[in-house]
Amino acid sequence: MPNSGTGRYRREIEIGCEIARNAGRTAMEYRSKGVGVESKSDDSPVTIADRECEKLIVAALRHAFPDDGLLGEEGAAHESASGRRWIIDPIDGTRDFIRGTRAWSVLIGLEDHDAVVAGFAYFPSYDELFYAAKDAGAWWVTGPNAEPVRIHAATANKLSDALVCVNGLSYMHRYPFGEDLVEWMAGTWTVRSMGGCVDAMLVASGRADVWLEAQAKPWDLAPLKIIAEEAGAVTFDFAGRETIYGGNFVITVPALADELKRFVGKREEAA
Repeated sequence: MPNSGTGRYRREIEIGCEIARNAGRTAMEYRSKGVGVESKSDDSPVTIADRECEKLIVAALRHAFPDDGLLGEEGAAHESASGRRWIIDPIDGTRDFIRGTRAWSVLIGLEDHDAVVAGFAYFPSYDELFYAAKDAGAWWVTGPNAEPVRIHAATANKLSDALVCVNGLSYMHRYPFGEDLVEWMAGTWTVRSMGGCVDAMLVASGRADVWLEAQAKPWDLAPLKIIAEEAGAVTFDFAGRETIYGGNFVITVPALADELKRFVGKREEAA
């Protein structure tokens, strides 16, 4: 059950948690039967589970919040009459879903007049749910009957003490800092790359300190942003902007934010 401290977005949190879990169960059912794979126009994979889970999420949100807009990775789109919009990635990490790893999740975020105010990241294979709402903290539930535990970002203040997660290594060469990345990583405590949504939640829950994401869409980032921020982390794109629409992303402990902005930002601006 969501914590009672979810404030003005209490109803959204309660319904969002339920929808994310339902979508995760549906995805797991499809996964157990085996799924066929198609390629989208950008060559990324998609399965029937992606499409059916998005339909489930959309139907539930339209029923609960009929005036809100929708934006989904698999094509869901609905204009908003309220100034709010739900942003949906029914299976974030489709390649992991296809290959049978556990590094995938159901992601749902809520924008309220262009600011992300609530978010959910549910990992069905682990039965772990992360959620947050504006000014109500970030929470982690491990199992169906467990009590939510509030999460906090770590307190590392030096790169040499930081566990750094890097996602999208095959895209990093596109950025001016790419040729310096390996040397830069050598100055960290250690580096991991276990999957975008997984790594982002490691930072939000204090088990890692930095997440670099080379390529991402708004539906990949909306819930991760608010969960990380409510946990006390700092978020921005490679140009230093607080946006989920820049195509890339950083989540970091506050003490390393300026250093990260210098590394990814100045080089991009100079290109």
